[in-house]
Amino acid sequence: MIIAVGSTRGPKVEAVRRVLRVLASVAPAFEGAEVVPFDASSGAPPMPLSLDEMLEGARGRAQLALESLTAGGRRADFGVGLEGGIDLRRTAPTNRGFLMSWAYVTDGRRGAHGCGGAVEVPSDLLEAVVDRGIELSEAMDALSGERGVRDRQGAWGILTRGLVDRTGSFEAALLNAFAPFYNPETYR
Repeated sequence: MIIAVGSTRGPKVEAVRRVLRVLASVAPAFEGAEVVPFDASSGAPPMPLSLDEMLEGARGRAQLALESLTAGGRRADFGVGLEGGIDLRRTAPTNRGFLMSWAYVTDGRRGAHGCGGAVEVPSDLLEAVVDRGIELSEAMDALSGERGVRDRQGAWGILTRGLVDRTGSFEAALLNAFAPFYNPETYR
């Protein structure tokens, strides 16, 4: 089995690998699946600020990963796209935003989304990203005093004091998105 992943980011690729190991326990076809990462960042907004942008970003990354592998002369069994962002809720007197992680899995004929949960973004951080246009990764580096947060624990790790990290949020999203494929009796 070959899984084309629309990202080369460590936390995203690791989430796919971990989930495939778990899935193999209920669906043996996933045992030993090969993970093939692709840079699928073109076409995706740098910082999705709506649920629709995250859903479309995940779907687009999965589709681009499938197409990239096919263009290289190979065929993937599944394409996987992972997208994180903020679901911005414009409310008075201040905006609210929820950091979310989404996955999309497709076999080329059908596909499914899965969510990895949501955590509310502190108002100062939300203002920096939404009103001042600072990339979330830069804002998280500044907030934490660290560099490269998104390549390790991510905003999830900082906001939850390490109880949930970026990889874990994508693992939950992937388990949910793969459900129609490892539980086909329920998803007829």
